[in-house]
Amino acid sequence: MAKTEIKESIAVRFAGDSGDGMQLAGTRFTEQSAHSGNDLATRPDFPAEIRAPAGTLAGVSAFQVHFGTNEIYTAGDEVDALVAMNPAALKTNLADLKQNGLLICNSDAFTEKNLVRVGYDSNPLENDEELKTKFTLVSVPITTLTHEALKDSELSKSAQDKCKNFFALGIVSHIFGRKTSDTIDWLARKFASKEDLKQANVDALSGGVAYAEASEALVSLYEVRPAKLPAGTYRNVTGNQGLAYGLIAAARSANIPLFYSGYPITPASDILHELSAQKHLGVSTLQAEDEIAACGAALGAAYGGCLGVTASSGPGILLKQETIGLAVAAELPLVIVNVQRAGPSTGLPTKTEQADLLEVLYGRNGECPLPVLAISSPSDAFETTYQACKLALENMTPVFLLSDGSIGAGSEPWRLPDLSSLPPIEPPLLTGEVSNYIPYERDKKTLTRKWAVPGTKGAEHRIGGLEKQDGAGNISYDPANHEHMVHLRAKRIDQLSTSVPGMRRRGKESGKLLLVSWGSTGGAVAGAVDKAVSAGMDVGHVHLTSLHPFPEGFEGVLRQYDRVVVPELNKGQLSLLIRGKYLIPAISFSKVQGQPFKIREIYSCIETCMQSPGECTEETFQLAGAR
Repeated sequence: MAKTEIKESIAVRFAGDSGDGMQLAGTRFTEQSAHSGNDLATRPDFPAEIRAPAGTLAGVSAFQVHFGTNEIYTAGDEVDALVAMNPAALKTNLADLKQNGLLICNSDAFTEKNLVRVGYDSNPLENDEELKTKFTLVSVPITTLTHEALKDSELSKSAQDKCKNFFALGIVSHIFGRKTSDTIDWLARKFASKEDLKQANVDALSGGVAYAEASEALVSLYEVRPAKLPAGTYRNVTGNQGLAYGLIAAARSANIPLFYSGYPITPASDILHELSAQKHLGVSTLQAEDEIAACGAALGAAYGGCLGVTASSGPGILLKQETIGLAVAAELPLVIVNVQRAGPSTGLPTKTEQADLLEVLYGRNGECPLPVLAISSPSDAFETTYQACKLALENMTPVFLLSDGSIGAGSEPWRLPDLSSLPPIEPPLLTGEVSNYIPYERDKKTLTRKWAVPGTKGAEHRIGGLEKQDGAGNISYDPANHEHMVHLRAKRIDQLSTSVPGMRRRGKESGKLLLVSWGSTGGAVAGAVDKAVSAGMDVGHVHLTSLHPFPEGFEGVLRQYDRVVVPELNKGQLSLLIRGKYLIPAISFSKVQGQPFKIREIYSCIETCMQSPGECTEETFQLAGAR
């Protein structure tokens, strides 16, 4: 009988062909772990092609989930268990499996044809002694056993093949003590009108559990006890889902309609998918014919009194920029979401990056400032989105909201907020009958104009992209007025430094080294800094949600440390901004591989800076990355 080991955390990766259902198996395992009370983080990884060639290295799809008893910062540096459904999955993912880690392979897929396709000279499950000694290898004829479990099913053999992901899920669920009842209930809902499909998947899942229970190859089972999370009601949420819910909550708080328009693009499309299912909450959605039309429609909705929102990734954001400049000139509230991916051009559509910061800050013509906020994790998406909407609606300005592929598709447990505790959103709507209307008359403190929705009696006015006379809004080519308007638009945004979300800090309040993070780098940096502080190192961490303007007091924090290092999934864009604004020699720690930072990469950077200060340079870090 297998013994049970207690573990603080476990990382599991399902990997196979893009048609093997690895994303679904990983998602169901995640839900099971969430219902077990663990803290967790996930990272899907899939090909850019809709259907890459079967069995090829380029066609491998993977899903990683890291769950634990204590705080989980990332989806995991390495994995404790790898499920490889074919040779391509084994070859592309084996490097991330820990020594002595559990390796479960579908031996049925290790045919001569599949082995040759990915460059194996012979079957590694049979002939690679290092594979057998370095890892706990469990070869399972998953396809054959799936057919055996479904011997009474009337489904075709090809249809039965599609159930093998649930057989694999059953094996892994038993090994790590995950209850399958939630997945069985989900299958009942999913295939409510297709009893044969429901039963086949249930039988495959149960067959995997039965195999694991009887297997002599599995010498250990593992238990990860529930995390001590703050009291509340939780659900597992992806970044794109949390973002969508934040938009809905903001519109309801402001008591105005939500209008979302977008054009399909990875990895932002799920926002449109989620919102299009929420019409009962007063949400209107439009799938436009292109990115330009999507942004124009959202701006038109904002002019008409809606919370206008559009989203894309880097290539689509470029096409929206002219309209965003119009929103700045017209002073209309618009939320633009950029779920970043690796570039340039179409780049790596399914891989993550943070390389659009300068694009959203400076990618428009002229002096065209606007606030920029960044989501840090899936569980943070709701709150930061709500804050972005509040900034846009109350200050009559477009706002950029940055996410990225790993946040948008990744998931975490999210505690449902008490909606009554959210700060109210009070847009400066012009109401009632108006007399002697001055379109750009401003609040003396915020410099914000009133929102005159078309149809408001007495509030007819000219609006557009041509430079306007302050106050009256008439077209003006006066040089002094233009300079005044340029400075006024900048001042309106700069003074929001007291209104934007503040900094999140951990570690030492001052000392030798400060790490600055934004977006999805926050989790890996937090994990590394906590580890460094526990080891007695003099290290601090500040995480930014607002990237323009920087929050009040940021410069003072930077000057409390001898060195400042900025880990980024780009070539050093935030470090460039810090150097330019504060003349502080911030050092960029850059990674541009389409993959998120690992905690150990950040920790290695910290060790270098603490132990060998002379090597704490961008050149050192670039050489380390190249290796």
